[in-house]
Amino acid sequence: MTAEQVARSAREASNLLQTVTSAQKSAVLRRIKQVLEERREDIIAANRSDKEAAQKEVEAGHLSGSLFKRLDIEGAGGEKFTTLLQGVDDVDRIPDPIGQVTMARRLDDDLDLYRVVCPVGVCLVIFEARPEVVVNIACLAIKSGNAAILKGGKEANQTNNALAAAIQHAIATTPVQEGQTLFPERAVQVVSTRDEINSLLDMDRYVDIVIPRGSNSLVRHIQNNTRIPVLGHADGICSTYLDTTADLQKAVHTVVDAKTHYPAACNSTETLLVNSAVLESVFVPVATALLKAGVRIHADDRSLKVIENAGIAKDPSVAAQVSAATDKDFGHEFTDLDIAVHVVDSLDEAIDHINTHGSKHTDAIITEDRASAEWFMRRVDAAGVYWNASTRFADGFRYGFGAEIGVSTNKTHARGPAGLEGLTIYKYYLFGNGQGAVDYGVGKDKRSFLHEDILLDNVRDKFVL
Repeated sequence: MTAEQVARSAREASNLLQTVTSAQKSAVLRRIKQVLEERREDIIAANRSDKEAAQKEVEAGHLSGSLFKRLDIEGAGGEKFTTLLQGVDDVDRIPDPIGQVTMARRLDDDLDLYRVVCPVGVCLVIFEARPEVVVNIACLAIKSGNAAILKGGKEANQTNNALAAAIQHAIATTPVQEGQTLFPERAVQVVSTRDEINSLLDMDRYVDIVIPRGSNSLVRHIQNNTRIPVLGHADGICSTYLDTTADLQKAVHTVVDAKTHYPAACNSTETLLVNSAVLESVFVPVATALLKAGVRIHADDRSLKVIENAGIAKDPSVAAQVSAATDKDFGHEFTDLDIAVHVVDSLDEAIDHINTHGSKHTDAIITEDRASAEWFMRRVDAAGVYWNASTRFADGFRYGFGAEIGVSTNKTHARGPAGLEGLTIYKYYLFGNGQGAVDYGVGKDKRSFLHEDILLDNVRDKFVL
């Protein structure tokens, strides 16, 4: 199929999905989990082949280590694949949002207005590595009544194809009850070449939203080469700030977790801001813990001097982990065991630093002072602002969304970790009885609007299939 044929068939599938019931969506999701489980060994074998080829690319310097880490779909003892299957169940358990009423108003007698949740339509999802995205997006798209066109990176080609084949087989073999709309087999499609993507990025007639998941260069390329709305983020430059009343135990645990739990992730902390009042009392133990965890510290002049005076990097092997920070380190996404440290003299200075160098993703403050925490959370311009918690919590699964389509730093209909709601929009239903706009106004024989709210509890599921 050509790119245009793929896009057109996705639009046709999207139109059919408008009348698919919640029960049908659930049946398809259950079938997807079943087929994935049946094909587990084949999918993992494909993933191992991808990883073996990718390892050679890493050794040759053609593929980054952080990208390689994202390829694995198996995990220790198959844990990651099991989590993938659990994610399908989690999406299935989410209440179907399509058809739900979010606003109801009686404009006049026999003239009722409803704002109703509906699918976005056709979603083009482009991602690097992370083959589990194929399953995550497919399930979220099905649950939300959207058609999805998926394009993964060539480094995960065998895994992506194996997963997509399983999903498409599951859709095609899900039983249809009498009277139900046939679930469209083209609801989930996969494309494999850059030329196809370049063509699809021009097809705003068919594609409603583009969701890029990957490197800064990938996201920026897409943002600069399409008229279609883009949901995503180019950088994950997250900061954690140690305030004057930071609790030592909380500071050590949250900072080490935020940096080392999964350093390649976009919600990993890249910058540590330290109030000068806690340089010796809190920062030194935090820095010690980071060094012990293998983190390379890029320290500004003040923090570097404290590290040297404290003697925590005397050992030559540890000393190699500490270096002087450059201006480029602040506002840089390391995606590795590296962190930039900058000392500030006030809460407002920390906030200004984040708003200047951050990427509006997720930022945290470690403090025991509620007023300071709330001031930080109100003033920092980010999709997520945390108090005494690791930035690694910025994740759709951890938010209870079942899975996520990505993390958005846009100020549009979806911001932060976007789950099912990121694939929905709304439309207005107006039920009348022959009225015209000319019937309303000021003067003889003109009617006035009532504009009375209708109790949502009475109509919330009025249009859910």
